[in-house]
Amino acid sequence: MALPSILKDRLRLPVVASPMFIVSGPDLVIAQCTSGVVGSFPTLNARPQSQLREWLTQITEALAKHDANNPEAPSAPFAVNLIVHKSNDRLEEDLATVVEFKVPIVITSLGAREDVNEAIHSYGGIVLHDIINDRFARKAVEKGADGLIAVSAGAGGHAGTQSPFALIQEIRQWFDGPVLLSGSIAHGRSILAAQAAGADLAYVGSAFIATEEANAVDGYKQMIVDSKAGDIVYSNLFTGVHGNYLRGSITAAGLDPENLKESDPTAMDFGTGDDDTAGKGRDAKAWRDIWGAGHGVGSVDAVLPTSELVARLSREYADAKQALLGA
Repeated sequence: MALPSILKDRLRLPVVASPMFIVSGPDLVIAQCTSGVVGSFPTLNARPQSQLREWLTQITEALAKHDANNPEAPSAPFAVNLIVHKSNDRLEEDLATVVEFKVPIVITSLGAREDVNEAIHSYGGIVLHDIINDRFARKAVEKGADGLIAVSAGAGGHAGTQSPFALIQEIRQWFDGPVLLSGSIAHGRSILAAQAAGADLAYVGSAFIATEEANAVDGYKQMIVDSKAGDIVYSNLFTGVHGNYLRGSITAAGLDPENLKESDPTAMDFGTGDDDTAGKGRDAKAWRDIWGAGHGVGSVDAVLPTSELVARLSREYADAKQALLGA
């Protein structure tokens, strides 16, 4: 099946920037889209819920202005992430706002629901669902997802454990729709490798944390720059879902990265609450003090404007293609 035009015609690079909790906001999304990659943010980042409307207005107006001023280089589309887990008590209200604004791409996580997909399809939007194994992939497509995000080992934040080569191959045995690959992609060479493995697009997160537009504290950005793959710890302690985190942030929080307890996944909670911990799961520390990142941090060596990061990835991608042609 051909890739939908919205996922290819206006992209400088075959990249969707992943929605990162707290880190992704309007400034980062606008910078990503105007640089030529799909920008995204979780709806739960907008708090209170009424702020979601403000953010969507800001993004759509900024991208429309950019397109009017740059007809030769229009912006890439943007996406929002909906947490479909039963504990998300904002889902219905957020979905209604997404439909009102006709957000072109919606990324769903932690559950797949036919009614959510139908609502997005009602105005022509497309749904990409993130999965960590073939079983979840099949369920997502059965319930109407248009495409899949294969979250493999090494991805930042909530992540799977399977090799990207194995996961993509299993999916491609039965699914010819859009597939994105997530996991340690922070270099142009890795973007090309994702396509060679069978993905249409790369899903890039951690590299965008170390950008000027990211809503992350300076210490977080610098730790991304200073860290390597060996500095990433995989644990489900903080949210009930297994994910990858920066060892330095765990130590700074007074915990031993080598002796983290196992958490009860049934206690996972994405409810909004009524204070600053809203939408942060069971423990605000999982997002405020414990910092998510993937194995690809070793490719990040400086905090840059988003436009410069995308330019670097583009050069690396082109160089990797040329190197293969010359091999």
